[in-house]
Amino acid sequence: MKQIFAILLLFANFGLSAQELPFIKAGQISLWKNADTDTIYVLNFWATWCAPCVEELPIFEKLSKEYADKKVKVILVSTDFKKLVESKVKPFIKERGLENLAVFMDESNPNKYIDSVDTSWSGALPATLVWSKRKGVSQFFEKKLTYEELEAAVKTGL
Repeated sequence: MKQIFAILLLFANFGLSAQELPFIKAGQISLWKNADTDTIYVLNFWATWCAPCVEELPIFEKLSKEYADKKVKVILVSTDFKKLVESKVKPFIKERGLENLAVFMDESNPNKYIDSVDTSWSGALPATLVWSKRKGVSQFFEKKLTYEELEAAVKTGL
């Protein structure tokens, strides 16, 4: 029940303005991965300083619009430096009009969450996890994706 409440609390933030950016801890990744729902989670790990990350952000916006009637949740997980959240990350999200849920990974040591995402992850960005426990979907990408690659990964669970 606690897991479901935490997930609902985070998704209640979908209606927030781009100026609000929920902070999450490593444990939230486990909550999403262990959620017993039909939802396919698309977790994209990115940073404003990462050129390939910035280049691929529009494909996540496109995916969420095209699959708005499906149980697909795109979550953009910023891995920027905490000191840049107010001055860089929030303005970046607003300027680009990002509509997907964006959260900030509030862990000073990436080793606290990297293995919980995927044990093969070296920590390089961009990185994307497509996951649904109930549907048996588990695909991890440590590279810049094309829309076709992302859509194909999501379709494995639909």
